[in-house]
Amino acid sequence: RVIHSPARLMILTYLFVVESGDLVYLMRQTGLTWGNLASHVSKLEEAGYIKIEKEFVDRKPRTWLQLTEAGRTAFQSYRQQMTAALGGLPE
Repeated sequence: RVIHSPARLMILTYLFVVESGDLVYLMRQTGLTWGNLASHVSKLEEAGYIKIEKEFVDRKPRTWLQLTEAGRTAFQSYRQQMTAALGGLPE
């Protein structure tokens, strides 16, 4: 259920293919607003699927996100389930 939300699925998909990404990167890739992105990121962090690190770059705060091993495993499992479910549909 955590992954099935379209916004959270997009976030996990983009983080799956990179080592880490900051909030600006994810906002641009997903088209989500700051508030919406923050809400979904919080749910993913609570589930243990992403790790959040904050730092300052030239006195500006920067938030980095990275998939945890649990998040990577959950995403791969979800992907396999969806591929199996959708693969059997007629075209």
